[in-house]
Amino acid sequence: MSNEIAAQVGKMDVFMEKLIEFCTSAGVKILVAILIYIIGKFIINKLLKVVDKMQSAGKMDATAQSYIRNIVKAVLYIVLVVAIISELGVPMASVITVIASAGVAVGMALQGSLANLAGGIMLMIFRPFNVGDYIIAGGEEGTVKSISTFYTVLNTVDNKEVSIPNGSLMNSNISNCSSEKLRRVDLTFNAAGSEPVQKVRSTIMNVIVGTDKAMADPAPAVEPLEPVPGGLAYTVRVWCKSADYWDVYFELMREIPTALGAAQIPGPASTVKVAK
Repeated sequence: MSNEIAAQVGKMDVFMEKLIEFCTSAGVKILVAILIYIIGKFIINKLLKVVDKMQSAGKMDATAQSYIRNIVKAVLYIVLVVAIISELGVPMASVITVIASAGVAVGMALQGSLANLAGGIMLMIFRPFNVGDYIIAGGEEGTVKSISTFYTVLNTVDNKEVSIPNGSLMNSNISNCSSEKLRRVDLTFNAAGSEPVQKVRSTIMNVIVGTDKAMADPAPAVEPLEPVPGGLAYTVRVWCKSADYWDVYFELMREIPTALGAAQIPGPASTVKVAK
């Protein structure tokens, strides 16, 4: 009986030794993992401050700064998590398999969002427009208010806020009306064919010369464009600063018809069909 008790006590001692050894080993790993986390987080914060200073020195806009900072931060924290998992003794092959499986599942569920995210990254890289530019894209037009991770927000001329997904935006034609310093206002006016071309041209040109924000260089142009029923269509091309485009456009649209009427230049005669 005493031999059996001694054997049980011996087994208990062995078990306790192994338990203590395991706890000691696990405790050391946990302490080291905590230490890696603290040191890693400190280093990440320092590196992010360096990135912020580099971006400020490079005079990047706020949207690009936010994108780059978030990407750098995500990469650094992924490296930190991998280092902690490795220290805890978790098999990396299993971790990679789980991450890959989760990535595939999330990717399938968030195809549209990932396309918008990729579109946002491409916008940051190629920069077809910036905040404050007036653009025509995705079936909408307006001034760019913000470029976020998934959407680009426009303010339309009638003060509506339109959000366009970055994915569809990158797959559509983009017209940036603010990328150049100068823009050309193109208008078309019709006049009776019986009126001398030079009279029509000089009347319209006088209006252009009297328009404050219209530029003399490059020179404006007024030329007969094509015949229309009963007359001629005249193209009017006037250069101005991009910021003055709509002021020049509306002033010409007001003043040219008035000037043509004052010069007694009629529009094309309409043809009336008489029923037989």
